[in-house]
Amino acid sequence: MKQIDLHVHSDVSDGTFTPKELVLYAEKKGLAAFALTDHDTVEGIFEAKEAAKETEVELIPGIEISSEYRGGDIHILGLYIDEERLAVSKILQEFVKAREERNEQMAEKLSAHGILVSMEEMRAYYPGAVITRAHFAEYMEVKGYASFEDAFRKYIGKECSCYVPRAVIQPRDAIELIGSAGGIAVLAHPLLYHLDLEELERLVRELKGFGLQGIEVFYSMNQEGDENVVGSLAKRQGLLMTGGSDFHGSRKPHIDLGSGRGNLYVPESLLKPLKELKMAKRKVENDGR
Repeated sequence: MKQIDLHVHSDVSDGTFTPKELVLYAEKKGLAAFALTDHDTVEGIFEAKEAAKETEVELIPGIEISSEYRGGDIHILGLYIDEERLAVSKILQEFVKAREERNEQMAEKLSAHGILVSMEEMRAYYPGAVITRAHFAEYMEVKGYASFEDAFRKYIGKECSCYVPRAVIQPRDAIELIGSAGGIAVLAHPLLYHLDLEELERLVRELKGFGLQGIEVFYSMNQEGDENVVGSLAKRQGLLMTGGSDFHGSRKPHIDLGSGRGNLYVPESLLKPLKELKMAKRKVENDGR
């Protein structure tokens, strides 16, 4: 059985492969399918879909939306979304606008500290990308101001002087946004939130009430036994299981597409229940028209 990867980033957000390069790399790696899940944007999907037409790789349109839960980050993946609907979503457009305003403020703070990084330069260096702190750190290293790690440690980390909090939405809003585009909402990398199992189960139960339909069981950073823990949680809550590498290219060089840190295996069989749910959602939509 072939492998799949349902959590992948391109250079349209904070990865380093173009959407087309991802498709070709997935073909080279022998993947049956992968989901392009860039942060808060669907712009890369159009290019990836065109490239996938020339291969046998199935391109699954997706997104990863950042949200906040009790002061911490919670990431919601959307799989099998209608990218055209999300592209014109006012909520997503406002979210991107807020991110751009945050970036401008961060650039101003850095300049006040003698680090002359303008958004004009950044946009020219990363054309078409959704600029993130990772881009700031990389560009500061390119300009000789700080290493990638020191950029976060000294300037743009959460406790640092040039950090600007980002606008966030609630998990409920993220799930509803994905649902409005016909997608399947999935809780990404649940063990990275450092909740104890009781708190995690409470979170999952709450999100399920908002429309969560899946949970990322297979993940690159899992340790021994983690898949069993999350898989059991998925079964108890009646959620579909997904998995992905969280591939970012050279920004996370220790994580490869499909295989993660070398021991990731996401079976193609996970696609069948996802596709069945997608078709059921589409039927409900069509019947309601």
